[in-house]
Amino acid sequence: MNLARDAQKAGARVGLGSDRITIDGGKPLVGRIEVRGAKNLATKAMVAALLGDTPSLLQNVPEISDVHVVMRMLDAYGVAVTQPAEGELLLDPANVEKAHFAQIDALAGSSRIPILFCGPLLHRLGEALIPDLGGCRIGDRPIDFHMDALRAFGAIVDKSYEGIRITAPDGLKGAHIELPYPSVGATEQVLLTAVRAEGVTELKNAAIEPEIMDLIAILQKMGAIISVEPNRTIFIEGVDKLDGYTHRAIFDRNEVASWASAALATDGDIFVAGAMQQEMMTFLNIFRKAGGGFDIQEDGIRFFRAGELKPVVVETDVHPGFMTDWQQPLIVALSQADGVSVVRETVYENRFGFTDALNEMGAHIVVHKSGYDSPDWRVPKRPLEQVAVITGPSQLHGADVMVPDLRGGFSYLIAALTAQGRSTVSNVGIIARGYERFVEKLGQLGAEFSID
Repeated sequence: MNLARDAQKAGARVGLGSDRITIDGGKPLVGRIEVRGAKNLATKAMVAALLGDTPSLLQNVPEISDVHVVMRMLDAYGVAVTQPAEGELLLDPANVEKAHFAQIDALAGSSRIPILFCGPLLHRLGEALIPDLGGCRIGDRPIDFHMDALRAFGAIVDKSYEGIRITAPDGLKGAHIELPYPSVGATEQVLLTAVRAEGVTELKNAAIEPEIMDLIAILQKMGAIISVEPNRTIFIEGVDKLDGYTHRAIFDRNEVASWASAALATDGDIFVAGAMQQEMMTFLNIFRKAGGGFDIQEDGIRFFRAGELKPVVVETDVHPGFMTDWQQPLIVALSQADGVSVVRETVYENRFGFTDALNEMGAHIVVHKSGYDSPDWRVPKRPLEQVAVITGPSQLHGADVMVPDLRGGFSYLIAALTAQGRSTVSNVGIIARGYERFVEKLGQLGAEFSID
């Protein structure tokens, strides 16, 4: 996959008009912005529409490039996708048909969503052909969990030079599945497959993120029977048919945390409309410990500094723990705290690669690539975990940096906004994969920048 090429295409799709932003930093971000539906729910909800016999209406859809990728993939399979109003998608699966592999391969290059098409396509067409998967290079994202789950349902998985061909000549049957790790993607795979499989599926060690719960709500609206039990266990009773849904997507927690971290790093004051307390509680606790303040209102949350920034210890984990997607933007703010902060990454092993550029900008971050043991760790030991030690406060200075991945990319924007002097951030199309109209929002917050 050519990340630079995909980034340029992504930027063009969401109206960036360029792949580079020049920022004059050192100015607090102040103002009001709005976040819409979660990237990690909207794209999955679009795939779920394939399961229905009638059209589905998805509301609060973000204008991001990942949504455009899935729109084009659905179109390739014959799903009619229209936009009746801003932030809405009407998805009609009445004429679903097999798509040419080359077309799907070309569309899927910058997204990992195609793997979730497997279950719905097996139910609708009897087979699925999945190309090599893309996505951000932040660590190992094995698809073994997905393939093992599909095999448990009775699917036959064949790998070839083209990709992965999956068939179910005898249909899909309910299964007893226990995930070795509460993977969000694998949990989604099981849900999207089990709802139409014959019999009952028991899923143990499932992910229970708010976006998973929102997907379950969508499937229940469609006619699915799903019970969420204690201890990460989900029961799904297969049904013969599903209808379409009307659903408003849950807000994007990752975008909220990113703008909150920007307020903390730049000593700004940002009101994020659309944010809700319940889904952000773990982040809000760390935000407050680090010296941040927040004001919960009916229509959003205001984020600001409540005093001097203080060092914290953060361990990423699956929900309800601290999200791995939250630590990257927060690390920039922690570089401004007085003391030593520690961030232990237990989800993805390569997620600290972005810190090299931050060090070039004046941060003091040491990454322990094999982690280290501590009696104070609360999250269980996991393979390939890493630890970043951030010593501050550091005076960041402008630099030329290239975006490596989605969350790291937004972190570079925060660093450039925090730094004294001028920075140029390239490859910003990748940021458009998950941050809606972020350039427009920078303008709303008073950032000084130009698009080259």
